[in-house]
Amino acid sequence: MGYGVLLAAGVMMLTAAPLSGQGAVKKPAVTSPTDTLTSKFDVAGIPVILRRVSANNVVAANLYLLGGTRQLTAANQGIETLLLEASERGTAKYPRDLLRTKMAQLGSAIGVGANADWTTISLRATTTGLDSTWAILADRIMAPRLDPAEVELVREQFVTATRQRKDSPDALLDYLADSIAFSGHPYALEPTGTEQSLTSITTADLKAYHASQFVTSRMMLVVVGNVSRTKVEKLVRETLGRMPKGTYAWALPEPPAELPSAYVVEKRTLPTNYLQGYFHGPKATSKDYPALRLACAVLSGRLFAEVRGRRNLTYSVNAPFVERAFSLGGLYVTTTQPDEVLTIMQQQITSLREGTITTDGLDRLVQQFIVTYFLDNETNADQANMLARAELYQGDFRRAAQFVEELRAVTPEQIQQAARTYMGKVRWAYVGDPSKVTPARLLRF
Repeated sequence: MGYGVLLAAGVMMLTAAPLSGQGAVKKPAVTSPTDTLTSKFDVAGIPVILRRVSANNVVAANLYLLGGTRQLTAANQGIETLLLEASERGTAKYPRDLLRTKMAQLGSAIGVGANADWTTISLRATTTGLDSTWAILADRIMAPRLDPAEVELVREQFVTATRQRKDSPDALLDYLADSIAFSGHPYALEPTGTEQSLTSITTADLKAYHASQFVTSRMMLVVVGNVSRTKVEKLVRETLGRMPKGTYAWALPEPPAELPSAYVVEKRTLPTNYLQGYFHGPKATSKDYPALRLACAVLSGRLFAEVRGRRNLTYSVNAPFVERAFSLGGLYVTTTQPDEVLTIMQQQITSLREGTITTDGLDRLVQQFIVTYFLDNETNADQANMLARAELYQGDFRRAAQFVEELRAVTPEQIQQAARTYMGKVRWAYVGDPSKVTPARLLRF
């Protein structure tokens, strides 16, 4: 549910109000809307969440391989995504050319995505093409051929993409910022791999990883579309349900260590400089989670208004909120004058800590979130991801239906407290001209 920077016209109305000395304004308690379209059940040890949507004939099915970077080491980063992408080049039942021909005939799509907490192999198909597309997806999971020549072609694509990351300032910045923010934690590993790790992974390594890690205890399936529970149970039971169970048990990762402010600098000759810092937020089950989400939105709006609107120091500035089992808040800008922007950022954080926004301003902000929320969850695939995050991060897919009410329950005082609690100990990544930034300014946050 990433929201980015909200409309500047809306966030500029969030004016600071002095503390009145009175208690926090009471808001209605969060209720639990009834979700009659969604159910959860177990098929051969695999938890399945099914949302019946009859408004269209598209089915989205996301299979989550749980664990993410906790399943990896520095030496084998990227092994899971490499294996899954290589499976597109042939399985036991579907040689490469047949697999591609059938997918083209079906008009379906199967994609692979990886993040810090899980890897996803996703299916998009029509209701009439679901059975055939599922058969291909299941065989890619159960019996990839992993021909050495085909693996080598996929590896070359991965390594090339990793090298190109160094050529894109934003991609390099993301990589450096994530690494320094979670130094010593599994989140610091790169789920799609590094050039060194990808080069060292052999076909034998892939086969051994498949044998030990592709087990049903690591799987969760979320299906959204006009499909019955009976159909889903049959598809799963006759394919993935036959795989080994394994001993994996999903749990939220250990919290990252409390680290002091720090920075890493990558020298580049560029027209502008790129700066991104992260601070650790609460875990997804915390009551502070929605408060920090809104605090970052308020900060984004104020930075946009001041840094871009009034000072014209950038074309891009925001305070991102990153959803994970343990959230991240951040600060991002691309600018020719990073020192000046850092001063403004510190001023705006101080303002957020010392004052409260108006109730009317908060209500307008929340309403913007609600509109964006529904726009972001229009498609079946978006709804599948939303349900998965609620189930895995918060322990219950039904929490997804509470998102709007949780936002509405946040008070201005809770936003202020979130800023005080979490907006500190920022760990920075900088790509650009080192002479343009003063290290001491980075360490003041």
